[in-house]
Amino acid sequence: MRVLLVSTYELGHQPLHVASPAARLRAAGHDVVALDLAVEEYDPARVAACDAVAISVPMHTAMRLGVEVARRLRSEHPDKPIAFYGLYAAVGRDPAVGAVADHAFVGEYEPALVTWVRALEGAGSSPPVVVDVGKTEFLVPARDVLPPLDRYARLEVGGEQRIAGYVEASHGCRHRCRHCPVPVIYDGRLRTVAVDVTVADVAQQVEMGARHISFGDPDFLNAPVHARRVIDAVHATFPDLTFDLTVKVSHILEFGYWEELARRNTLFVISAFESTDDRTLRLLDKGHTAADMTRSVEILRREGIEIRPTWLPFVPWTDVGHLRDMFSFIADHDLFGATDPVQMGLRLLLPAGSLLLELEEIGSRIGPYDPDALTHPWTNPDPSVDDLQRRLADLAADGADRGTPVLETLAEQWRAVLEASGEDPGRAVIRHPRPVPRLTESWFCCAEPTELQRDRVGTSGCGC
Repeated sequence: MRVLLVSTYELGHQPLHVASPAARLRAAGHDVVALDLAVEEYDPARVAACDAVAISVPMHTAMRLGVEVARRLRSEHPDKPIAFYGLYAAVGRDPAVGAVADHAFVGEYEPALVTWVRALEGAGSSPPVVVDVGKTEFLVPARDVLPPLDRYARLEVGGEQRIAGYVEASHGCRHRCRHCPVPVIYDGRLRTVAVDVTVADVAQQVEMGARHISFGDPDFLNAPVHARRVIDAVHATFPDLTFDLTVKVSHILEFGYWEELARRNTLFVISAFESTDDRTLRLLDKGHTAADMTRSVEILRREGIEIRPTWLPFVPWTDVGHLRDMFSFIADHDLFGATDPVQMGLRLLLPAGSLLLELEEIGSRIGPYDPDALTHPWTNPDPSVDDLQRRLADLAADGADRGTPVLETLAEQWRAVLEASGEDPGRAVIRHPRPVPRLTESWFCCAEPTELQRDRVGTSGCGC
């Protein structure tokens, strides 16, 4: 059977969540083709030639775009089997979303995908929704089904751009941050990928020209012994490769491995700071304080590793003072060079099953679940804060579409916050930020899709 695997967005990386299931389906004897709508045009001929379509939805942005693609597919090919798979595929339980897809496979989705395709051939049956976080043996991803690596995000460092690859050494997370979709599915479970599989995947990306590798695990130090084995093995095989990792603030403070990671060419660490308000951090169950964030910056910079924090500025109890303090923290810690404007306009998502729905602070502000937005809508008690969120998000989207320098957009956002708080917007001056390595893709997994992204997947203005 010929299966088409579709990706709409994977943070600018060549999509692992196409390459990995492609390997598993091939091993089961199926013909696999791929379509990455982040870098390719929608191809009606490729769709028509396949027997079934599976759409990768590892994050909110991908799911929003994936639903639009599924609607187009359903309108053009009413009888073609369609499935969603990935972390956000649980949204497929919603009747409105279920109308455009037959199946949804959540968590460790690869065995369910194989079972589904086998059932389509008449060999057994497949439940419409499968949530599986059991242990899975992963194969070396089949990256040859995808466009070449040089079509994707690159590392910017030292005035040059380098081709960048992407791997995951583990899935799931041991922590239960309330705003994160991972614990809703994995509930504290962690699944590791064999070291030799990870090294082999890095090897094929190096062969494609990669000089930098992003480890995209929800938290690379969830399993610190495994993480060290992975880094040691990859570095021993490819001593010139550089890396970036994603790590919780609490793990930055707890683990004394940073000198070794620096020696193994770790350039920067992505860490979910989220807020400078300690009450917000407690409600999100982040396990750290604003003071801990300062310490984490100091620890990493002492070893020559930069930090790239992620932020969640807008929650139902945000006030303008919180936003002013966040920009002040970024300025005081010289983090503007490590900040992407899209993050300063991010608004809390409340998907079905979110752990935050249990909080009293949330309950009084939310509305019924919106299947189009894939979230429970909410409002701030102060309507001007919601207006400010839209202003910052629009500045980020406009800046990205027009190619405005990042620091100019950040300064505009900072000025908007200062004006809203009644302070002098002239304070919003960014001078000589420290140069920080970064990837050329600046969008974010929880951001709303832009019209440009919808254009790329072929659904903008089509009424899908």
